[in-house]
Amino acid sequence: MATRDDIIDAALALADASHWERIRLHEVAARVGCSLDDIRTHFREKEEIINAWFDRADQAMLGGQTSIYALIMAWLDALAPYHRVTREMVFTRLEPGHLHHQLPSVLRISRTVQWLREAAGRDHAFTARALDETACTALCVGTFAHWLYDESPGQQATRDRLAGALDAAARARSLLGLHGRS
Repeated sequence: MATRDDIIDAALALADASHWERIRLHEVAARVGCSLDDIRTHFREKEEIINAWFDRADQAMLGGQTSIYALIMAWLDALAPYHRVTREMVFTRLEPGHLHHQLPSVLRISRTVQWLREAAGRDHAFTARALDETACTALCVGTFAHWLYDESPGQQATRDRLAGALDAAARARSLLGLHGRS
């Protein structure tokens, strides 16, 4: 029987050869050499493969780094082998009229930010936690949005943008007399 990883890998490879919207689960099953019911055992619908792809990136982010920069870049680097396909997945979720995909996507972002904060050792509470989550979410979403269209080698423009944003945040914290990790 096909594993979750086999199915994800086959779906990504098929989408890489065409477009995420064009692949069908029966094609994934044929590529893996399994039945549609085998796929259904792991994924109720194609949309869940997107979630599993982002779960892989979350797992890569939790590989031992602790700086916000290293964590975000580990997450993006995990997605980089299928950069274009990842962009197609995101825009599939953002299509008008697909609220059933858009709302869970907001929760998906929140889950990634929570893991980012945990891995970075962010231990704020109450109002400080809410502000930190907001700042981390804005940083992650802004960086990811830039990365989606970054065609520079190794997405260096995204790396530079993230480093600049973190430097600006550190300067702002210093000017405000705030201490701790940014």
